Amino acid sequence: MPAADIVLDELVKITGTEEVRTNLELALFEENILDSLGVVELIVALGEALNINITPAQVDRKMWATPGKIIADIENRMKS
Repeated sequence: MPAADIVLDELVKITGTEEVRTNLELALFEENILDSLGVVELIVALGEALNINITPAQVDRKMWATPGKIIADIENRMKS
């Protein structure tokens, strides 16, 4: 399964909204869809699903402001 699909699946589970799939520019924090606890949950879930190590210190709200930005960041981390 592509990393983008895994990111979106986990985002849906954590946020409880399918809108993250249909709007990759959705402002997750501004719309109160994702909070700091959700970010930690997402880091753990993606780490397990994709076998990558991410710490909360490596992520900030600008980097993960939208589903599209999260996907891009994860894909970049997987290339390194």
